[in-house]
Amino acid sequence: MYHMSNHTVNRRARSSVLTIRSAALAASLVVGVAPLRASAQQDTAKHVMPGMPGMKMPAPAPTPKKTVKPATKRNTKAPVKAPAKRAPRARAATKAGAPAKVPVPTHEPTHVMEPMPAMPDTSHAHMPGMRDSSHAQMPGMPHKVTVDSAAHDTTAHAMPGMAMPATGDTTMQGMAGMKMIDGPLGIPMERTGSGTSWLPDESPMHAYHRMSGAWELMLHGVAFAMYDKQGSRRGDEQFSSVNWGMLMATRELGGGRLQLRGMLSAEPWTVGGRGYPLLLQTGETFQGAPLHDRQHPHDLFMELAGLYERAISDRLGVSLYLAPVGEPAIGAVAYPHRPSAMNDPMAPLSHHWQDATHIAFGVVTAGIFTHTLRLEGSIFNGREPDENRTNFDYRGRSLDSYAGRLAWNPSSHWSLSGSYAYIKSPEPLTPDDAVHRISASIMNGHTFGQHGELATTFVYGANRHSEGSHLEPSYLLESNLEFGGAHSVFGRAEHVQKSAEDLALGATTPAGEFDITSLVAGYVYEFDRAGNVRTGIGGRASVDLVPSALEPYYGTRSPRGFAIYVRFRPQRASEGHDKRIGAPTGGAHGAAHTNHP
Repeated sequence: MYHMSNHTVNRRARSSVLTIRSAALAASLVVGVAPLRASAQQDTAKHVMPGMPGMKMPAPAPTPKKTVKPATKRNTKAPVKAPAKRAPRARAATKAGAPAKVPVPTHEPTHVMEPMPAMPDTSHAHMPGMRDSSHAQMPGMPHKVTVDSAAHDTTAHAMPGMAMPATGDTTMQGMAGMKMIDGPLGIPMERTGSGTSWLPDESPMHAYHRMSGAWELMLHGVAFAMYDKQGSRRGDEQFSSVNWGMLMATRELGGGRLQLRGMLSAEPWTVGGRGYPLLLQTGETFQGAPLHDRQHPHDLFMELAGLYERAISDRLGVSLYLAPVGEPAIGAVAYPHRPSAMNDPMAPLSHHWQDATHIAFGVVTAGIFTHTLRLEGSIFNGREPDENRTNFDYRGRSLDSYAGRLAWNPSSHWSLSGSYAYIKSPEPLTPDDAVHRISASIMNGHTFGQHGELATTFVYGANRHSEGSHLEPSYLLESNLEFGGAHSVFGRAEHVQKSAEDLALGATTPAGEFDITSLVAGYVYEFDRAGNVRTGIGGRASVDLVPSALEPYYGTRSPRGFAIYVRFRPQRASEGHDKRIGAPTGGAHGAAHTNHP
């Protein structure tokens, strides 16, 4: 009996001890959480956010004993008294055959961590307690920026436990450097050529950028001040300036991108109505006669246009180009805008076989596109600009011509295109003549380092006149290499067939076409790289190969020419004043566009 009583007492004692220990453990949890919550509210810079995607969070430090002791003293009595009162109930349950339950203190509710309040501005907001920095990383977290090259998604995603506000502006406008508004489907701005044409994504962009509210403003262009001397009996010499400048304003609108363009040239005054000397060049008129062995000046208004592009699905977009003055969907990128020709001030001899329609007074182009393909069609005014280079050539004209073009960018380094056009009455001296023009082009681009770039272009273009029965073909291959931060070398090789009428040789010249080959080489040295303008001095030399039938007119079968000049242009976009969000500092636009799906 004594042993049974003693065993019962021991069992009850152990049950009471177990109950007291359990209650003390629960109380210590409540007491321990309270100071942690207070500490988290006072300093959110130390707040632990578990499971944040893409970030390695620092392990929380163990709670110091000194923090717990004062709280334990304030709540010492409550946790000890509660288990003593509940012990009989637990014992009664045991007698009834039910399992013993661990008592839980009910004088204070269990604490639940609440989610952090929504961040007021996801565009560039920083959490309370963190330093305000454009690219500052959280303490203990490795800084890493990831850019999706296919979609260029710069949208801020919701963090676990954080409610993100519903807002359309999640592009980090306040970020150091300048934002560049890419097109729908993640098509980069660097792909934009003349009109609606495409360049390789790895093309350099020389421009000034600035944000004005929701608008991205971009100013780019080039100016050459040159002395040009062409030899032979038909040659000439002249001081002139070839130049153009373009202002582009881009913004997001209606779920797409709107781009307004204005491109002007001072060549009507800096070159003159006769144009500059260029052996074997043809096209357009001066004082009612065909221009020959000279390149005509560009009009004052080279482009006044608006382009709207919008994605209608994850893989397909549509575009509309409206231009009082602009470029229809014909041929390759026009030569003034090709990276492979950017250091050569003179036009190709095959200009009117390939891209002479880059200034047309009235153009409407509609297209559909994916990330790598673009199919478009144009209706436009087919008449080339008249001799008055400062007006709008609409009188007596209409949208009487049409064209179609397919472009394909299989990777960031390549752009290929093919086109067909029917051009009604392009020359005012032969108003009844129409031209059927076909064209194909291959462009390749590479950028390396901060200043290196290599661009190469091949173009095939051919005309068939409505009064003729065969194609007059032309071929062009040109390349430009920039290296060492200051040096550029370029070259061009052409072959084109031109008639006696094209060259204005007179009525006694034998009929038929003449095979003409032209070879050009040049060099530019940038001697001033301070500031935003890049100033270089350069020169080019050319030698042309003509058949014996043309020797009486030129005095030789290999007429030559040269030019020396000073070139002015903006710095390249990668040189520090305009950056795409998350783009590395090297290359024309960093790795964000090097691998497209």
